[in-house]
Amino acid sequence: MDALEMNIRDFQVYMTAERGASPHTLQAYQRDLKRYQHFLVSQRKDELSAVTAHDLERFIQLLAEGSSKGKALTSSSIARTLSAVRSLHRYCLREGIIDVDVTADIEAPIQAKNLPHGLGFAQVEALLEAAGGDDIISLRDRALLEFLYSTGARISEVMSLAVDDVARHARDSDFVRVYGKGRKERLVPFGSYAHKAMESYLTRSRPSLAAKGNGSPALFLNSRGRALTRQLAWTILQTRAQQAGLTQKISPHTLRHTFATHLLEGGADIRVVQELLGHTSVTTTQIYTKVSQTTLREVYAMTHPRAR
Repeated sequence: MDALEMNIRDFQVYMTAERGASPHTLQAYQRDLKRYQHFLVSQRKDELSAVTAHDLERFIQLLAEGSSKGKALTSSSIARTLSAVRSLHRYCLREGIIDVDVTADIEAPIQAKNLPHGLGFAQVEALLEAAGGDDIISLRDRALLEFLYSTGARISEVMSLAVDDVARHARDSDFVRVYGKGRKERLVPFGSYAHKAMESYLTRSRPSLAAKGNGSPALFLNSRGRALTRQLAWTILQTRAQQAGLTQKISPHTLRHTFATHLLEGGADIRVVQELLGHTSVTTTQIYTKVSQTTLREVYAMTHPRAR
């Protein structure tokens, strides 16, 4: 194992043991740093101390242009890769492995500020009604969709919940505890519709699903009684969206966007929405204010006599 590979391995151990990074984050870092490692090997750089700012600029250029071994990356993917590379260099600087952090003055490409696409309230109702059956799968799907829309939680946060995390909340509390990035805890409101759907799932559906499995403690189970995966949760949402007659692209994150947008349009303070979403910085949350401003502009244009 050469010095570069050892540095990357030690950094990943640090991210796991000291930073408490989630498996999803670790996989992303591993993928991005593997790409960086291959580049440095191609440049005959086997130590981070030999890397220059010019090397990094060339690396970013290749990511943007693509190569015979891979397609060009989007600006957001390049920014994410550069973030992983920065974190590696900063770690090595703190550990005394390198004397200078050459990533300090490297700028990521400008990312397009795409507004998130949420659902209207009528569309949310149609989506939820599509899972309105009384069979064990429909009860599970309705609880999952109600929970995502009621809490604004990330799908990774929901998939990591155990049944004991929620069972006591379904009757006795207006909040549920979720674990976000870096295992940071936060309490989010657990609305009455989600309460009702979750209680029906826990009493009338999950026991039947659990009987088919091996005793998984996961909150949401698949038809074989095993923990529901993010991929299957995505498929559930796609299937119910089709049944509801929704034509736009929908993912679990769409319900998170919708949750934030509906709160702001209803008059919620942005700091409250930031807390509910688990954003470290309010600037991350501010993109949703643009969505609300767009809605206000549309309403104004249609209703004010002097708008047009």
